[in-house]
Amino acid sequence: MNIENQLELYLLVMNAPVGICVLDAQSLKAEIVNDSYVAATGKPREAILGHFHWDTFSEVRHLYENTLADVVTSGHPYSVSEAKVSLFKQGKEETIYLSFVYAPLKDSTGIVKKVAVWVMDHTQQVTQRQRVEESEKFARTVFYNSPVAKLVYTGPSMVLREANEKMLEIFGRGDSIIGMPIMEAVPEMKETHLFQAYHQVLSTGETHSETAVRIMFVRNGSPYYGYYDYTYKPLPDAEGKIHGVICTAIDVTEQVMARNKLQEAEQSMRGAVDLAQLGTWSIDVASNGLTYSDRLIEWFGYDPAAKDYNEVIPILLEEDQERVAKAVAWALNPESGGLYDETYTVIHPNTGKKRILHAQGKTVFDPEGNPIRMNGTAQDVTIQTELQIELENLVQERTEELGAVIEELRATNEELEQTNVQLLQLNEELEQFAYIASHDLQEPLRKISTFTGLLQGRIESHLDAKSLSYIDKIKDAASRMGKLIRDVLAYSALPKDEQVFVEVNLEEIARQTLEDYEVVIERTGAQITRNALPVITGIPLQMSQLFFNLIGNALKFIQPGTKPTIHIHCSVAAPEEIHLLTLNKALSYYKIQFTDNGIGMRPEDTHKIFNIFQKLHGSTEFAGTGIGLAMCKKIVQNHNGDINADESTANGAVFNVYLPKS
Repeated sequence: MNIENQLELYLLVMNAPVGICVLDAQSLKAEIVNDSYVAATGKPREAILGHFHWDTFSEVRHLYENTLADVVTSGHPYSVSEAKVSLFKQGKEETIYLSFVYAPLKDSTGIVKKVAVWVMDHTQQVTQRQRVEESEKFARTVFYNSPVAKLVYTGPSMVLREANEKMLEIFGRGDSIIGMPIMEAVPEMKETHLFQAYHQVLSTGETHSETAVRIMFVRNGSPYYGYYDYTYKPLPDAEGKIHGVICTAIDVTEQVMARNKLQEAEQSMRGAVDLAQLGTWSIDVASNGLTYSDRLIEWFGYDPAAKDYNEVIPILLEEDQERVAKAVAWALNPESGGLYDETYTVIHPNTGKKRILHAQGKTVFDPEGNPIRMNGTAQDVTIQTELQIELENLVQERTEELGAVIEELRATNEELEQTNVQLLQLNEELEQFAYIASHDLQEPLRKISTFTGLLQGRIESHLDAKSLSYIDKIKDAASRMGKLIRDVLAYSALPKDEQVFVEVNLEEIARQTLEDYEVVIERTGAQITRNALPVITGIPLQMSQLFFNLIGNALKFIQPGTKPTIHIHCSVAAPEEIHLLTLNKALSYYKIQFTDNGIGMRPEDTHKIFNIFQKLHGSTEFAGTGIGLAMCKKIVQNHNGDINADESTANGAVFNVYLPKS
């Protein structure tokens, strides 16, 4: 290449609009630097030309040193577009966006001798694009996060291009409908005028708005009617031609429904006023004007026609005038709460007829507490008042008559209280007597048993069989008498109040009872089943006596030649069962049912078996004193429960025990 060509090439490089710097491949020192490179990098020419490249650009050395070395070694160029770098320009760090290329320059043998660095500063373009993107992102964020429903329609077929969550919620659809013609995506809209309104905006370019439009949408397969305020604003394309609309919609269903309800309430109120034969009135505080309904004008015989409300006072009965005037003045005072409630008598100026009215009102105040007006109603209570006066007179007469009756009842009550005290004392004495009598009877009975045994031992060998049977009968009678005395003692001890209620595990009580009857169960071959029994609050000893007596009866009263079958079942009593018994209806109860296959009883006997000393069978058939079931009854009553045998038959007994849940 001749000198002239080299000069032209040099001038071309130096004047190129692209920044160019030529580096020696071995030393990486800059040999050529044009003005565009200096401008793009912001470094002084003297800091670049002849200097080691990375001494000049130390701030980006860690990013591209290896890359430049690879270009020299491999001979392959490297380029990057709009790289974000921080360079020191004129002593100040700046962030810029550069597109640059490391281009290897080889000799004829393919060895890289030089590296050309081409640089273009795209900072302005990138910054502008970022601003546009941020602006668009902001606009989309506002659009999609707006609390107001928004959408964009485009094209003659009204294609749904954009819709925020609020708008999709109104449609009752998901975002899958975006990109579809709206009349296909939401076919129920074909019944509306929205398509015509849309094309009107496309043709005229004018904004279209409507309020409280009733529109039906299908949600979850069912029609839903709502009311909406909406606006179609024309959307121009890049050439200014209207190709769509931006729609804003506000769901005003609640407001419309509330307004309709208010109108209905006002109509109902007017109907109620007419039905109740009420008169209405209003005082305008600013003018002191008074307005009456037609009914009040008739009652007062006076039409105030917005005159001073004080002019109506003389129409009232004289003794009511001052009281009513003060009541009105007080109701107009904010401290009163604005309430007015008075009863007064009106005298018709023409007929002289008196009418008793009950008037009620409420004052409306402005934010500063100044009265604006008082609205109210009035009702003719003449008949009610006269009846009330007559009733009060009648009540007074009856009160005087009742006074005498009350005195008689008071005297009778005192006699009853005295009788009750005597009965309590007598009951205590009877309990003491029963205990002492039963206790004292045991001593001579023991002697009878003892001496009978001694006598039998001494003379048994000299007696015949019949005489010996007499002695056996004496011993048997003494034994039954002893059991009877013990049962009487146990029965008399049941109602004592000093017993302490504790948690009682009925499962444990049942297990212990069955252990006590283990020998009898084995002897009779009895089969006993039960489900889980609960824990209640009660008296452990009495619960043991209850289970012992009921299970013992089932093992005793058995059918000849039949193995006893006993089942104990616990459940929660049904409300209808509690209702039929003498139980507290506010409580819940366990129902513990004892069922057997024994001799049972007749239905007419199921109530009397709980009476003391009551036996349905002779002592020769089944041993017993007739106290066991009476004790069961008292034990259950001590626990605020009940017991019955209503389901028993001749084929077996059924005892139902009801005990409160803990």
